[in-house]
Amino acid sequence: MGQALTSVLDGPGAAAPNIPGSRSETVSLVVEDMYCGACMTTVERALLGVPGVRTARANLSARRATVALDPSLSDAQSLIDTLSREGYRAAEAIETTDVRDARRADDLLRRLGVAGFASANVMLLSVSVWAGAASDMDQSAASLFHWLSALIAMPSIAYAAQPFFGSAAAALRARRLNMDVPISLGITLATSMSLFQTVRGSHQVYFDAAIMLTFFLLIGRFLDEQVRIKARGAAENLLGLKALTATVIGGDGAVQRMAARLLKPGMQVYVAAGERVPVDGRVVSGKTDIDESLITGETLPRWAEAGSEIHAGTLNMTAAVIVEATATDDSTLLAEIARLMQAAEQGRGQYVRLADRASRLYAPAVHVLGAATFIGWMLIGAGWEAALTYATAVLIITCPCALALAVPAVQVAATSRLFGKGVIVKAADGLERLAETDTVVFDKTGTLTRGEPVLRNGGDVSDAVLVDAASLAVASRHPYSKAVVRAARARGLAVVAAQGVLEVPGSGLLAPCGEGERRLGSEAWVTGTDTAAQPESLWYDDGNGTITVLRFEDELRPDARVVVSALKAAGYEVSLLSGDRPAAVERAARAAGIDVWSASVRPDGKIAAIEALKAQGRRVLMVGDGLNDAPALAAAYASLSPSTATDISQTAADAVFQGQSLAPILETLAVARATQRMSLENFGIAIAYNIVFVPLAIGGWVTPLIAALAMSLSSIAVTVNALRLRRRSLSLASMRRMT
Repeated sequence: MGQALTSVLDGPGAAAPNIPGSRSETVSLVVEDMYCGACMTTVERALLGVPGVRTARANLSARRATVALDPSLSDAQSLIDTLSREGYRAAEAIETTDVRDARRADDLLRRLGVAGFASANVMLLSVSVWAGAASDMDQSAASLFHWLSALIAMPSIAYAAQPFFGSAAAALRARRLNMDVPISLGITLATSMSLFQTVRGSHQVYFDAAIMLTFFLLIGRFLDEQVRIKARGAAENLLGLKALTATVIGGDGAVQRMAARLLKPGMQVYVAAGERVPVDGRVVSGKTDIDESLITGETLPRWAEAGSEIHAGTLNMTAAVIVEATATDDSTLLAEIARLMQAAEQGRGQYVRLADRASRLYAPAVHVLGAATFIGWMLIGAGWEAALTYATAVLIITCPCALALAVPAVQVAATSRLFGKGVIVKAADGLERLAETDTVVFDKTGTLTRGEPVLRNGGDVSDAVLVDAASLAVASRHPYSKAVVRAARARGLAVVAAQGVLEVPGSGLLAPCGEGERRLGSEAWVTGTDTAAQPESLWYDDGNGTITVLRFEDELRPDARVVVSALKAAGYEVSLLSGDRPAAVERAARAAGIDVWSASVRPDGKIAAIEALKAQGRRVLMVGDGLNDAPALAAAYASLSPSTATDISQTAADAVFQGQSLAPILETLAVARATQRMSLENFGIAIAYNIVFVPLAIGGWVTPLIAALAMSLSSIAVTVNALRLRRRSLSLASMRRMT
């Protein structure tokens, strides 16, 4: 099955007999096997035969079919089924942000082409007049050149400047001002003044300036659109990787292809090797490797077999599997992550709110400044033509585009970069607060450590004893039992569940063995004594009186010591707060290189400790389990949480990171500091642009043409500066905290 393309074709098609009904809906289909004119005719005829279809048109080059239908009588699936019976594979084409952005850019490019062509021709006519080639002509010949310029420039401006005119008109209808109002006013004034001078027979005609002004403004708008597409948020990129179609296995074993958005929980979906998983679900058949880098940032694939949970958007790498859907469409983890990231990208942090307030004040100020420029030049006797030209330049050059883009562009680039590292920013102002922290407080279990015990004395335990203990442990979900099974399988031992295993709550596991029984559990239950000398352990009795102690430890994450060292080198104070026993906390703190630690701390004690640090003027970053440490995370100035794929939306942290490494903490802090710095850089670019060019425009040193070029370049400059953040090499130690 081919991948559905994402485009919607419009326009009339072949008409079916009129079908009653007031509602009409347009459906676009991708028809993969349409190769010739005969195919196109067959497809149209088949679609027109579906009840409720009003028109149908097939596009051979795009392999698309566009159908207008009555949704009360038919739907997209019935169209797909009809084409399937005719031998054609089809899927519904859904328009995405990619396509809409591309169409907008194409529209701008067409208008840019018209403005460029008109500019070249009007400039030739203007050169003939202004360079002296027409100086020997009579007045009527020069007037003819001006009228020819008007005939070329005015229709071209009316078409090419529509993006500015339409936006300005919509703003004025809503009784507000936006950046396109002064631009539209400037273009209109320049064109109207030229037409007036042409009617008067004056040589002061600026059609060349008016059309070139439109041309340069469109160049800036087109380049800005291209840069915006490139800088589009990770949330939209993420949704763009959703599977659009799925192969569904019915209750009778029949297989059909349908749109992924129509899937329901409980359906069984066949996912071939190389396809993206269309649903959140559980593998019911097959074994494969799943590439989860889209969600977790981990590059190594995860092994999945019957019973394994997998998520929409992940890539099936090696073999086909059958998945039972548990969540579909907007309920999947992929959609939830996208919603969280969109909220963070579109949120209003401190800097974004500052830029928004400045932009709102800016628009009225622009018009006041333009009017003042016109009046001022009139008062000093410059003449209304010159005064109007200078005022037009002021209107164009003071557009607040760069200021409005300064922070959002950086914010989108930052969240996109972090997402690629497995970090999901959830809070709108999370990056701003993360950049201002100076103290890092770690939780231990599940944060500094993996949160799952490992067998510590495996070297003292023989294979025979380990596999026997594992045959009991496989029947239990206790963390220590799971650790025993993992250790046995890591040695390559085949673990087979023992017969008749009974779990005694609070004690352990037992299974009959000849005349006796095997036991795996607590020291008191297995041996009859309780020395409490080795609390992190299980005791195993093989039924013949031989007892083996299995000791466990909660292993540190592999890069814990390196990350703590890097935080200290960057100037952070690092401490450890844990509710675990003092011996375990001390051992973890020493292994990680943390000098300040506290053990047996209850949740309210963690909050008190954070409040004490805040009272000392510290801005605390709490790194803890998003579910268990929610109060401490909320009390801290900023918060990070290690998270599994299933609880991302439940954590209380400002950002979550996935995987077994703590390195995302360093990346997040470095990006947060870089975001703060680059936001201020963009503010500086926008302010410097206005400081330089606005006085020049008021003083009459900048033409409308130069104003258009400068305004466009300022917007592109701040966006390109923000894009540097995606590829820039960052070091936390080099990114000094800004106070």
